[in-house]
Amino acid sequence: MIKPLGDNLLIEKVPNEKKVGSIVLTSEKKTGNLATILAIGPGKEDAVKGLLPIKGIKVGDKVVYREYAGTDYEDDGHKYLLIKAEDILAVVD
Repeated sequence: MIKPLGDNLLIEKVPNEKKVGSIVLTSEKKTGNLATILAIGPGKEDAVKGLLPIKGIKVGDKVVYREYAGTDYEDDGHKYLLIKAEDILAVVD
């Protein structure tokens, strides 16, 4: 698994599909940029205050993130996204 540095997060997009029996249904409707947080970096370095940890989110949270944010990463057939913490717009309950 990849370990994010600084104020970066590793997220995995939530698939936009529904399984009925052995049939997978995909939706044409865009539901937004929903993802699950898999790993969180230690935080942002500040010259005066030192390390500023990332607050308000934790591993396992479902979040909405800014469109076109981040860098794609693939490992063992799984697709991930590395993004900055500031690109998280909301936590979904």
